[in-house]
Amino acid sequence: MKTTLKAFMLAKLVFASSVCVFAQTNINTLKIKNVNELREFFKYTGKTIPIISGHRGGTVKGFPENCIATFENTLKFTQAFFEIDPRLTRDSVLVLMHDATLDRTTNGTGKVADYTFAELQKFRLKDPEGHVTEYKIPTLKEVIDWSAGKTVVNLDRKDVPLDMQERILEENPNKVIMITVHDAQHAKFYYDQNPDRMFSAFVKTKKALLEYEAAGIPWESMIAYIGPTNKPENKELFDMLHARGVMCMISAAPTYDKLATKEERARNYRETFEQGADILESDLPIEVAEAITKIQPKKNPKARFMGKVSLKK
Repeated sequence: MKTTLKAFMLAKLVFASSVCVFAQTNINTLKIKNVNELREFFKYTGKTIPIISGHRGGTVKGFPENCIATFENTLKFTQAFFEIDPRLTRDSVLVLMHDATLDRTTNGTGKVADYTFAELQKFRLKDPEGHVTEYKIPTLKEVIDWSAGKTVVNLDRKDVPLDMQERILEENPNKVIMITVHDAQHAKFYYDQNPDRMFSAFVKTKKALLEYEAAGIPWESMIAYIGPTNKPENKELFDMLHARGVMCMISAAPTYDKLATKEERARNYRETFEQGADILESDLPIEVAEAITKIQPKKNPKARFMGKVSLKK
């Protein structure tokens, strides 16, 4: 009897241990601790690697956009940073939501701004196919806190007043954050408040480039978004920005992500990097990672910023 009980207890222990191990998930991380490391990681040197930005986290069945679970799922497959969308609730809480309304991405209806945060917590996020998931709408603070030691979040411009967003960011001084700015004056507002800000800056023309320069925005403080397509005119911008140490980003979200086949998408993802881009923003970051495997350099000049951590579920 004692032998049987002992064997049973041992089997139970082994099973519990295996469940614990199974519940651990490894994710790829960007180990960037402060703004100096952020600038170093994104500095163009001529010796770099293709970098992926997950647009709203990524588009995968079962995983909603602008959701921590989606960010973690993407990081299971590749290092990435993430473009996210802060919006204001009725009681001035910053939450993540791309649209001004709830209808497309949640099981709620109406404007985000018409609800308090507590009211929004009654809703659940939908995945890309419209299926309601278990996930709630996260706050910006939750996502910033989660991102520390794992990745970089890039805040797009929605309905949050600039001064309010800056106050929120000042409450997270040690977090690694990037801000999307649409023009030089937008960047100057943040830079004047805090010269340590890092920007994902719209630089679609030579004129825009010169406006950032005239506004005194340091080139070390930005990456440059130059548009959604590969085109001959990009060459001049690539050369001018690279000469200033600035990485260049193309967004495939409105263009190449929409192509009909995986093969077509993969070819365009590779060509984007081969034609001079350093960063590709995509709704399909996992596909991008798979597509560019063959063009990854053998020696990774950014290796010290990349690692893995285990998440316990």
